[in-house]
Amino acid sequence: MKKLLFASILLISSFVNAQDFQGVAVYESKTSTSEFMKGMSGNREITPEMQKQIEERMKKMFEKTFILNFNKTASIYKEEEKLDAPGQQGGRMMMSVMGGGGTHYKNTKNQQFIVDKEFFGKEFLIKDSLPKYNWVLGSESKMIGDYFCFKATAVVNASESDFRNFRFRNRNNEKEDDKKSETVKDSTSAKKTNFTDDWELPKENTITAWYCPEIPINQGPENYWGLPGLILEVNDGKTVILCSKLVLNSKEKVEIKPASKGKEVTQQEYDEIVKKKIEEMREMNSGPGGGNRMQFRMGR
Repeated sequence: MKKLLFASILLISSFVNAQDFQGVAVYESKTSTSEFMKGMSGNREITPEMQKQIEERMKKMFEKTFILNFNKTASIYKEEEKLDAPGQQGGRMMMSVMGGGGTHYKNTKNQQFIVDKEFFGKEFLIKDSLPKYNWVLGSESKMIGDYFCFKATAVVNASESDFRNFRFRNRNNEKEDDKKSETVKDSTSAKKTNFTDDWELPKENTITAWYCPEIPINQGPENYWGLPGLILEVNDGKTVILCSKLVLNSKEKVEIKPASKGKEVTQQEYDEIVKKKIEEMREMNSGPGGGNRMQFRMGR
């Protein structure tokens, strides 16, 4: 096994060292909707039939295929282009809120990333330094397809502009708040239609990645990078991104360059813009009928 792995590393290294080296990896991304649906279940104005429809649409939105084109120092990560299915016209807007959409460009040489995103009809160009991952390399290994991979973990701050990070609030731990709310139940019952009140953002997420030393490229899907090998799988507890196909040094070359359109902002500035919009939506969807308005927007 060791001899076979060593021979494989030598063969792939010869490809990587080629001056015009380029590779392409196909990733399947799936995000669990269980937490989101749990948060909606407490909303009396959303019927079981509505919940079922929303869950089906959310599942379709969160099962995506992405393409990563990479060379020695840079990569482009983008969703595979598909026609919107009937009833899914609002999917692109929701995906921008939920952390998807856009073209992710990473350059590990100058440690910069550039992402273009459309958010509520406005185009943004997020430019910033690559996130720093304090990877802890483990000895655990497994095969992903034909490639031998090792496990690595890192703890990162949860992004406020990525709804995939939000968790359903455990109301069992808020007995005191519940007691206080009972005293003003009559005056606030009409406002308790905004299910977003039951959501909270964890401070940190634990990332589990599987990288392949056979392919000595410190790239990966989305903004993940910094391991001694191409990252073939990532799991943050809710979203799993898994490589389903890998082609090295194909004859067809893709120009790897960042997007250039949109209002230029840093990641922190973009997070603040999204956070402000979320607060506006929260206020707009509070009060009688608020839950229905939120559901209507999501279902369009």
